[in-house]
Amino acid sequence: MDSKKELWVLLASFVLPIALGTAFFYWNPTAFTGSTVNYGVFVNPIITTEEQDVRFFNNTQGSLQGLWTLTYVTNTCDGACKKTLKDMKTIRILMNENMRRIQRMLLINGPTNIQEAGVLVAHPSAKLSQQLTQFPNNTLFLIDPLGNVMMHYNPQTLIIKRVLKDLKRLFKYSRIG
Repeated sequence: MDSKKELWVLLASFVLPIALGTAFFYWNPTAFTGSTVNYGVFVNPIITTEEQDVRFFNNTQGSLQGLWTLTYVTNTCDGACKKTLKDMKTIRILMNENMRRIQRMLLINGPTNIQEAGVLVAHPSAKLSQQLTQFPNNTLFLIDPLGNVMMHYNPQTLIIKRVLKDLKRLFKYSRIG
């Protein structure tokens, strides 16, 4: 009789955790899908860009391939734009040894005379402008080294430490850029 008791205890020790885990998953499904550890908001679905989607100013040589790109999208570069460009520079500098993996870009729909060192200035194509209209004007985007717009931040409530945490986490796991 003792061997049957031992068999039931052994069987229960294998089956019970699986049954409890399954019950917890179905009882509280948001525990696994409701929250993420990133501070930026993922662009869903990801917006893919082509080389012709970004036209650089004044024959500036630039590309979205190979580097992570912090991109500020706006119609005019006013005081808030200049502050965000400064914040982007601070973020890049604070990335220390990884700063060479990041470039900064101002994607502007209107005319501008901004000439800040280290900032690529470009116009979006009509197709890219159309895709970005689902987001508020004056939004900060993160573009991956393959040219995919993948995350965005509200620059009015931008907390540099949070962007740094997101970038450090991405760089830790990324094998590209």
